[in-house]
Amino acid sequence: MQDIIDQLRTKQAAARLGGGEHRIEQQHLKGKLTARERLAILLDDGSFEELDMFVEHRCTDFGMAEQKIPGDGVVTGYGTINGRLVFVYSQDFTVFGGSLSEAHAEKICKIMDQAMKVGAPVIGLNDSGGARIQEGVASMGGYAEIFQRNVLASGVIPQISVVMGPCAGGAVYSPAMTDFIFMVRDSSYMFVTGPDVVKTVTHETVTPEELGGATVHSTKSGVADLAFENDVEALLMTRKFFDFLPTNNREKPPRWPSDDPGFREEPSLDTIIPDDPVQPYDIKEVIVKVADEGNFFELQPDYAQNLVIGFIRLQGSTVGVVANQPAVLAGCLDINSSRKGARFVRFCDAFNIPIFTLVDTTGFMPGTSQEYGGIIQQGAKLLYAYAECTVPKVTLITRKGYGGAYDVMASKHLRGDLNFAWPTAEIAVMGAKGAVEIIFRKDLGDEQKISARTDEYKEKFANPFIAASRGFIDDIVMPRVTRERVCRAFAMLRDKKLENPWRKHGNIPL
Repeated sequence: MQDIIDQLRTKQAAARLGGGEHRIEQQHLKGKLTARERLAILLDDGSFEELDMFVEHRCTDFGMAEQKIPGDGVVTGYGTINGRLVFVYSQDFTVFGGSLSEAHAEKICKIMDQAMKVGAPVIGLNDSGGARIQEGVASMGGYAEIFQRNVLASGVIPQISVVMGPCAGGAVYSPAMTDFIFMVRDSSYMFVTGPDVVKTVTHETVTPEELGGATVHSTKSGVADLAFENDVEALLMTRKFFDFLPTNNREKPPRWPSDDPGFREEPSLDTIIPDDPVQPYDIKEVIVKVADEGNFFELQPDYAQNLVIGFIRLQGSTVGVVANQPAVLAGCLDINSSRKGARFVRFCDAFNIPIFTLVDTTGFMPGTSQEYGGIIQQGAKLLYAYAECTVPKVTLITRKGYGGAYDVMASKHLRGDLNFAWPTAEIAVMGAKGAVEIIFRKDLGDEQKISARTDEYKEKFANPFIAASRGFIDDIVMPRVTRERVCRAFAMLRDKKLENPWRKHGNIPL
């Protein structure tokens, strides 16, 4: 009996040591934590229950039979974050560079299967050199097994990927199919083909950071939702972010205690809209002043900045926010912002998170680059997402709601539940000057007539009254009481039930 216990302790120690002291030291010298250190920060103290600590690879080629480390380069199990269940895997770069073997993949698949059974989120901490070359097709099959589970879990349980090291080749497609991707600056990167292949094929010389670093993916490609300065910040912010999410698609979002009264007024909102209709303002200021304790968790803040997305709480409950940003491109919708908004709306709808939409947009971005890039289809993604969405939807038009963009942004016509407008709202096909120059084209040479016609158009349409008279706007509210009205609206809609016609799935314009 004692021999077995001694053997158990030896294997446990070997598993916890991973690739050994030297490789752990190398990991630390790169400014990176080990797989187990990361889990210690991510999860509540003492909550982690490890599974498959003793799993080893089964490869015998290329001398691998003599290189076996318990755990095989990934730590898997479950624990809690602020008392709520979560399944986790953390790849260990000190063991074979975190490379994925068949056994490594089976460990990840096992916790994903278990998470689906019990309805709990999965968080993956990625730090891997890719497929284990010595295993050939077996390791590639392992990736495909994970991909299949990513797809089956999509919309059922939240999936979060925290990329904390290399993630290349086929490995990138698992994070790409999860709901959110967080990265670490200067130590993590994602790309399908590395710098060497790029140089061979396209003759471009590029570094891993330039090709697929955290800055690139959080500003240019939109692949990453957030980029953090180091491992610790990434893990602590993941904990904070996790608190906004329900554990599965059958639950409502969590409610946390809040001392911020729902009836709180914000007089400063009465003056936030500039007198000059073309002067910008920061929509984030409105969001922060409406949210509980001014807490706004923004996603993709450096990508497609003309649209703002993220989570707030209202009376303790999670609400998703989608807002045009008049401080960037006058709040126009373009290709990137449409994709950004559509994906976020669909996530909220899948997980029963109500959506608060703030509208101040002059329309869709014009130009050949947008048309050639497919703005018609890309814009339709956002339209489709809002039209399909069945969760509570409250919309506020702060200033401009022009053209097709007015329709797309959770309008009453797309089953908006409650649609409010500030007195400063202008709801029309387009701005007064552009409209007059089309309607009264024959008078273009007469500035006096054009000016009079513009004033006439403004008087008729540069206000929310026409839309309100048709019931497209449910009420015109003073800005200072926005929080109270929005809180009451979502409270009323808490038990909303709406179902789309049965179908296997729709055909979103991908």
